[in-house]
Amino acid sequence: MNIVIIGIGAMGSVYGGLFAAAGHDVIGIDPWQDHINAINQNGLRVSGASGDRTVTSIKAQSPDDLLPDADLYIIATKAANVQAAGEKIIKEGRASSPVLTIQNGFGSGEILAEIVPKDRILLGVAEGFGASIKSPGHAHHSSMTRIRLGLYGGGSSAVLDEITTLWVEAGFPAEQYGDIDQLIWEKFVCNVTLSGACTITGLTVAELRKDPALWQIAVNCGVEAYTIGKARGVHFSYDDPVAYVTAFADKLGDARPSMSLDHLAKRKSEIDVLNGMVPVMAKSLNIPTPVNEVVSALVRHLEKDF
Repeated sequence: MNIVIIGIGAMGSVYGGLFAAAGHDVIGIDPWQDHINAINQNGLRVSGASGDRTVTSIKAQSPDDLLPDADLYIIATKAANVQAAGEKIIKEGRASSPVLTIQNGFGSGEILAEIVPKDRILLGVAEGFGASIKSPGHAHHSSMTRIRLGLYGGGSSAVLDEITTLWVEAGFPAEQYGDIDQLIWEKFVCNVTLSGACTITGLTVAELRKDPALWQIAVNCGVEAYTIGKARGVHFSYDDPVAYVTAFADKLGDARPSMSLDHLAKRKSEIDVLNGMVPVMAKSLNIPTPVNEVVSALVRHLEKDF
């Protein structure tokens, strides 16, 4: 396949590196010029859970360049950039190709559906998939639990089958799901649990787990998100959110959530689509979410000068 990945940061680099290593033609798009230059000059190194490899067949370019033709477009940007990526695909990309969007937080599918025909949209959830950029041209991922894939609106299709197979054959533990919305919510609850608390404290997930008082704050964030999901009719696969997020956290060890990595790099985070989204969704339901309100305010205060 010809695959274009918009947003070849930490996660996008892992995707692109493994797809290219599997023999696909991959072009990554990212605004970080040093990263682009390193990839084009020396190849992309991907180390961590899947091994250590340097792929020289992958190419990279700036968002200002014309979007290449592709059989599949993957949006791996931050949530705030999904709209711009969708608009670029519609303006410059191949009209028949599917668009797969994979982000943290909530709402990327809805944003994309305002731009791209709904029958072209696929949604992805990267579960237990810690990744970081060690240096320009070098991405590292500390864990790789599962890639979950589904159609926007649910159901199944030959396209979903083909793209799921694509991920599996590239070495990803990937599965398709008829109710991808459920999985997005389940990841959202986990992200809300860990992101704000780790960012405010500067702790890794394992360090956060060792502090009972701080862990209780984190858990309360997740329970508030779970409560909102239940009120919105989400069919969770579990009834005990505390046990679920605790088991999820214990799999991650010393990983840091992407929000925490953003703050370490002095970048604004995705707080508005993670902890900050919980109070927004709670408002129309008249459900109190005091812990997420406080955590969101603290994260925004910490990044106000970024």
